[in-house]
Amino acid sequence: MRKGWLIVASCIFYGTWNPWFVFLILFTAAVDYAVALKLMTTESPSLRRALLALSISVSLSLLVFFKYARFLADTTIFGLNLFGAHLTSPTWEIVLPLGISFYTFETISYVVDVYRRRVAAATNLLDYALYILFFPHLISGPIVRPAFFLPQTQRAKHFDWARLQLGAQFFLRGLFKKAVLADHLAAIVDPVFAAPATYSTSMIWLAVPCYAVQVYCDFSGYSDMAVGAAHAFGYKLPVNFNLPYFSESVGEFWRRWHITLSTWLRDYVYIPLGGSRGTTARTYGNLILTLVICGLWHGAAWNFVLFGLYHGVILSLERALPLPAALARRSLLPLRIGWTFLLLCAGLVIFRAHALADAWLIWRKAVSASDGLRLPQELIVLGLLSMGLIFAGHLFGHFGDTKRWLERIPPVAMGVGMAAVFLLIMVLMPQDSAPFTYFQF
Repeated sequence: MRKGWLIVASCIFYGTWNPWFVFLILFTAAVDYAVALKLMTTESPSLRRALLALSISVSLSLLVFFKYARFLADTTIFGLNLFGAHLTSPTWEIVLPLGISFYTFETISYVVDVYRRRVAAATNLLDYALYILFFPHLISGPIVRPAFFLPQTQRAKHFDWARLQLGAQFFLRGLFKKAVLADHLAAIVDPVFAAPATYSTSMIWLAVPCYAVQVYCDFSGYSDMAVGAAHAFGYKLPVNFNLPYFSESVGEFWRRWHITLSTWLRDYVYIPLGGSRGTTARTYGNLILTLVICGLWHGAAWNFVLFGLYHGVILSLERALPLPAALARRSLLPLRIGWTFLLLCAGLVIFRAHALADAWLIWRKAVSASDGLRLPQELIVLGLLSMGLIFAGHLFGHFGDTKRWLERIPPVAMGVGMAAVFLLIMVLMPQDSAPFTYFQF
């Protein structure tokens, strides 16, 4: 009954945005559920491959239609026009279902893992439906593997005050990141990226790292709230972020940022392509292709393709040119972290800019001083304080024992503190809250 209740609640949750797209998820889930059951009873290699291809084709076809059809059409028309054709882009607009990239990757991982015999197919339809539809991770992840979640559906659930408190702590932390930090930083980021030519170099140097902090607070805030809500219902979701801006290299960053996507791409794209088992050139090619796919996963536009290409090239260079021993000293840790953060910010310019010309303009203004508009002083202070707060949080999370520190707080003080944080969020959050950034993916 609990599983059924959570499934119905999740459908209602998703349906409040667009009820018709609930049937799209149910259709995809039904196909993969049936295919997985058939894979469990089929020994013929050719039939098993055909079933796997059928399942992946259905999932990817829907994803390509809803997310990439317009991009592919515009790109094709642009290419044909270069050779003398006189075609115009279609006027139709396709509504992108919320979270389609997330639940598509989950359905694919489920069928592939059953095909590889790494997990057994779920024989209980409620178990599989809950795995796909569980509302905390349905829209923006984390991307959950079947081996991680399905066994939890078999365990008896008992109400636990300590776990509810843990969930509330996660949720409050995520809510503060999103509603207070990310939404306020939008007041700095949005105007500068909307008209970079009109702002001074100093404002460019403020807005770009502020966007790095904004997108981190927005997405990791959602992930924290998802983990917290899941705990309240007796389920555990995987950790999706691990102090990413304390990375000493871009490769380490991708092991700390959106961890469930990075590991998914590693296991279902990079390794099947050959990973690092072939020649050096083939390894670099696999790495770059995987990161380009990662970029396309974020959106159907050329800036996302170039964002993935940028990271793929940097990861290849890090492999080809290992860090000299002289630069690997512990005393130079801040330098390595700062350099990595600078590279990440440069890549985020491609990710966030409205057009590639804007990205180039921002890069150019960042390295050549120019005058222009300045943001109000209070926004500048807000941006510096927000970046300082996130840096302090990374610092404490890296060097401090957070779990042990929290356990030492008396229960009364913990309750008062949680209530104070909640009231602080209610006071500081802006009236017009922006949607989550990753809802568009």
